[in-house]
Amino acid sequence: MRQTSITSQYKLYEMATPKPVPSPQVHTEVLTQSDPRFRVKPFQQMAAACTGAVITSLIMTPLDVVKIRLQAQQMALLSKQCFIFCNGLMDHVCPCLGGDQWYRRPSPFTGTLDAIIKISRNEGITSLWSGLSPTLVLAIPSTVVYFTTYEQLRTRLNDRYKDPVTNKQPIWVPMLSGLTARFSAATCVSPMELVRTKMQSQRLSYLDVHYVIKGLVKLHGYKGLWKGLTATLCRDVPFSGIYWVCYEYLKSYFYPEGNVTFWFSFLAGSASGTIAAFITTPFDVVKTHQQIDIAAQIYKDEEMQKKPKKSMFYWFRRMYAENGVRGLYTGLTPRVAKIAPACAIMVSTFEYGKNFFEVYNMNRYKRQHEVEF
Repeated sequence: MRQTSITSQYKLYEMATPKPVPSPQVHTEVLTQSDPRFRVKPFQQMAAACTGAVITSLIMTPLDVVKIRLQAQQMALLSKQCFIFCNGLMDHVCPCLGGDQWYRRPSPFTGTLDAIIKISRNEGITSLWSGLSPTLVLAIPSTVVYFTTYEQLRTRLNDRYKDPVTNKQPIWVPMLSGLTARFSAATCVSPMELVRTKMQSQRLSYLDVHYVIKGLVKLHGYKGLWKGLTATLCRDVPFSGIYWVCYEYLKSYFYPEGNVTFWFSFLAGSASGTIAAFITTPFDVVKTHQQIDIAAQIYKDEEMQKKPKKSMFYWFRRMYAENGVRGLYTGLTPRVAKIAPACAIMVSTFEYGKNFFEVYNMNRYKRQHEVEF
C-alpha cells in the first residue's frame, strides 16, 4: 500500500513538473561569401553596372566639358563642324552649334581650374555637366550590356576550365570574356550612336527617329548603320581584353579568395586602364580622325555624304607618314589622364555593388534555411 502511494506521488510529480521545450534544430554549415549559391544574379549585375555608370559619368563629365571648352578656345578642334565628347563611359560626336544648345562658345580661359571657376560663376555650376543627359541615353545601356556579358561569360568559362588543383582561373578566360563583351556592346550601340549623332545635327526629337533611320538606310544601306564600327572595335576590343587580363591577374595575385577591397579595385582598375590605354593609343588616334570624318559627312549636305569615307588604314598611313610612330601616340597623356580615373571609378563601384549583393544573397539564404555560419 505504501509502495502504491509513493508511485502515485511520483506520477503526480512528473505531471506537475514542466517538461523542457525542445529547442528548434539549427543546421550548422560552413558558408563563405564565394559560395556559388550566393553569386550575383544577372539583374543584380545590371544594377551594379548601372550605378557605376552613373557615378562615373557624374565625376568625369565636368573634366571633359572643360577640356572641350579649352580646345575650342585654342582652335584645336579636329573639325569646325563637330567635336568629341566623353562622359567617362563612351565617346560621342557632337556638333558645334551655337544658340541655346548644351554646348556654347567659351569665354577666355587661362587653364583648367580657371575654366571650372568661370563656367560655374558665369553659366551656373550645372553647366559643368552639360551634355550628360543625351549621352547617358546610350552610355548606360552599353555599360550594362558590357559588364553583365563579361561577368556571365567569365563565370561560366571559369567554372568549366579552372585548374582543379589550384582552383586558379586561366589567363585566357578574362581576355576572351572581355573581347566578347566589348564586341557585343559596341555592335549593339553603334547604330543607335549614329542615329543620335544625325538627330543632334538636325535638332530632331526622338519622335523623328524612324525618319532618321530610314534616311540613313536609303543613303548608305543597312551596312551604313554600322559606319565607323571597325575603327571602334579595333580600339575598344583589344583595350577590353588587355584591361581585364591585367585586372584579374592583380586581383588573383593579391586576393586569391576574390573578395577585394574598394581601394584595391580602385587602384588595380586605374593601373589596368593605364596599361591598356598605352597599348591601344594608336587605334584611338586613328579612330578619332575617322569618327570626325564620318560625322563631318553626316553634317554636310546629301551630295557630300555620298563621297566615300577614308578608311582606317588610310589614317594609319597618313599619321605614320607625317609624324612617324610619335604621331600614332599623339594625345597619350590626356587619354591616360581620362581613362585611368574612369576605369578606377567604374570597376571599384561595380565590385562594391557585387560584394553588396553577395552579402545580401548569403543573408537571405541564412534566413530561409535557418543556417548558422
